[in-house]
Amino acid sequence: MTPDVLIHPQFDPIAFAIGPVAVRWYGLTYLLAFALFLMLGRLRANDAWRGMTKQDVDDLLFWGVLGVIIGGRFGYVLFYKPGYYLDHPLEAFMLWKGGMASHGGILGVLTVMWLWARARGKSFLKVADFVVPLVPLGLASGRLGNFINGELWGRAADPAVWPWAMVFPQANDGVARHPSQLYQLALEGVLLFVILWLYSRRQRAPGMVGAMFLIGYGVLRFIAEFAREPDIFLGLLAMRLSMGQWLSLPMIALGVLLLVLFSRASSRR
Repeated sequence: MTPDVLIHPQFDPIAFAIGPVAVRWYGLTYLLAFALFLMLGRLRANDAWRGMTKQDVDDLLFWGVLGVIIGGRFGYVLFYKPGYYLDHPLEAFMLWKGGMASHGGILGVLTVMWLWARARGKSFLKVADFVVPLVPLGLASGRLGNFINGELWGRAADPAVWPWAMVFPQANDGVARHPSQLYQLALEGVLLFVILWLYSRRQRAPGMVGAMFLIGYGVLRFIAEFAREPDIFLGLLAMRLSMGQWLSLPMIALGVLLLVLFSRASSRR
């Protein structure tokens, strides 16, 4: 380790405490994500052609919270540690022990959007097109929480090549690593938000914005995973790809297929 290498700041995970109640930064990043969803969703609802009201946005936030929590948790259980939770099924419900998967969270959000659209008699594709540009900044908030906690660090990086390489004391190895949480914040968070926000500024054929989300998230997550340390209990899988990359590939393929189908349908109309 070089003397001038960056060291993770080691933030106190507790933002503040009120008596015996401790409020953690990670929880605040979730609140930030939900607040951004509400604010930006209400802004999008001002465009009447989107077919959504501000009350719809409020309702979707509640459903979305359920989708993120349930989908994120059970995505982690099914994708990352199915054997462990098969032996310890009750621990699958112990959210306080940690373990969330963003791919699972996305599936959870898609599921509750479908249920909400069906209950309200709305087009699922139009609801998805409305919601998905609101998702990336929520993902960015989560990555900020990961960085504050000093978790999900990146792979080893040479500080001479990567001057922002950082030692994460939680790794207990003194190795300078990529701050991959910040890469993911920038790519699948901020950059994806800008792409989808601009792409959805004008009316598109139903489903095309949602398809772009699948492609954009899949591609940007796939790229970021090259800098992220794979889960120690999984390591790299076939073709030296991580679990995150293997989960991203079907998203990309499905997104491309849907984009072609929706584009052709729009042309025929």
